[in-house]
Amino acid sequence: QVQLVESGGGLVQAGGSLRLSCAASGRTFSTYTMGWFRQAPGKEREFVARISWSGGSTHYGDSVKGRFTISRDNAKNTVYLQMNSLKPEDTAVYYCAAARNRVVLTTSPEYWGQGTQVTVSS
Repeated sequence: QVQLVESGGGLVQAGGSLRLSCAASGRTFSTYTMGWFRQAPGKEREFVARISWSGGSTHYGDSVKGRFTISRDNAKNTVYLQMNSLKPEDTAVYYCAAARNRVVLTTSPEYWGQGTQVTVSS
């Protein structure tokens, strides 16, 4: 079992930055592919970024490429999402997710956090 708790959301002006954190419980955190998703009101959930168990491989959604960076610290059981050059369209609830591999993460992650709200004002 893996429990995920996100933090770091808030209100920021367009062009600003935020860093989200996702703290995981469980001794097997370092074996999981981790990812971030987001969901804006009235829209479907959107893939944001993922990172391999070692941190050596990352992948981003087209809408955040070049602006967001995902990273992880396995010693701290934490995954991060650094968000720069934020836009109003980045406003959403951001969710952390964990899965045994990148295919499962993309299709049906096994574990989800409760979400953290990010609001970008224009």
